[in-house]
Amino acid sequence: MNYSLVFSTALIACLMSPLAFSAACPDILNSKQRLLNSTESIELCKEFQGKTLLVVNTASQCGYTSQFEELEQLYQTYKSKGFTVVGFPSNDFRQDKGSEAQSAKICYLDYGVTFPMMARTPLTGNGANPVFMQIQAQAGISPQWNFYKFLINKQGKVIATFPSSTSPVSLTLKNAIEQQL
Repeated sequence: MNYSLVFSTALIACLMSPLAFSAACPDILNSKQRLLNSTESIELCKEFQGKTLLVVNTASQCGYTSQFEELEQLYQTYKSKGFTVVGFPSNDFRQDKGSEAQSAKICYLDYGVTFPMMARTPLTGNGANPVFMQIQAQAGISPQWNFYKFLINKQGKVIATFPSSTSPVSLTLKNAIEQQL
């Protein structure tokens, strides 16, 4: 009997099992999230594992809301290279009032957003979204205002944070993204 072949086959079977894939999922992506103004949910690991991410807490009635346009531009520029923007609307700073339908209209219709937008969620405290709990644990910082940006590498580590005032198309942010692609 060829034990080498049996061992190799068994090893491949183990590595291909769903358990092996879930074990490799970074903690920051280990959750299921509902999409904005939808009943549909996605598993973050399945959608984003191995990609460079820019996680942004958004608000539809903020002075920075126009950044949706630049975030979409950034997404379109780099999406074919394993990059995505992921928006997390929140009313933590009292600037995403009204219904999710209103927030979705502003994102999708007013600004033409095509990158993934999750359901409205709290960012801080006991009820914080698990993604932002991981961001806090890794980076030691929570969003200080709307449109705070967190760059996450392919291994699921927060490698840079950018304040609301940083334009999504700034050279600083684009250079940081390009270094991860």
